[in-house]
Amino acid sequence: MIAVDSLHFSYPASTFRLSIPEFSAAPGEKLAVIGPSGSGKTTLLNLIAGISLPQSGRVFIDDTAISDMNDAARRNYRIAQIGFVFQDFRLLEYLTVLDNILHPYRISGALVLDRQVRERALALADSMGLGDKLKRHPDALSQGEQQRAAICRALLPEPKLILADEATGNLDPDNKSLILDLLFERVEAHSATLLAVTHDHELLPRFDRIVDFHDFHDFRASGA
Repeated sequence: MIAVDSLHFSYPASTFRLSIPEFSAAPGEKLAVIGPSGSGKTTLLNLIAGISLPQSGRVFIDDTAISDMNDAARRNYRIAQIGFVFQDFRLLEYLTVLDNILHPYRISGALVLDRQVRERALALADSMGLGDKLKRHPDALSQGEQQRAAICRALLPEPKLILADEATGNLDPDNKSLILDLLFERVEAHSATLLAVTHDHELLPRFDRIVDFHDFHDFRASGA
């Protein structure tokens, strides 16, 4: 599902360097990514999603070299094929919760917004405890509710790859368990791959594999 080969990345005017000689994740695999702040965890997700591009090396998703695509192709691929749960949510304040959840279908020609999708969005929101908040705007939600809305948006297109950056970070213990159950359910139902950055070490036993940026030999980062 994911394959990274001889990847090197750095930020302009920064001492940060990330080197990934080789990395892969299989369909249906659930990986937790841990490590110190600034070690490159979010950068890895951005590289896999094609938000950032490496200086050298390549990123493949299902044999598609996303790092070789142009900007428009990467954006369209990401919207249709990758569910990304951002750490800062990235909800649009001028849209209602429901319209935020449906947003990928409004900006991608590869996704068709029909009655079945709308029904799936309502069911997903209801499972997240947002069924009575769909007409509200993000500024009327708690941080935890905004996080759950962002997760609904990421999962609605039924992506084959889910990238989650601290998806449980703003949630209480009960909701952390609920979100993880839902993410794992989607992975198993669609043979998807989950790559989740987390600082919640009590959740780690539930994952298939742990990628530790602190001591895992395939990953080396230096700088901030």
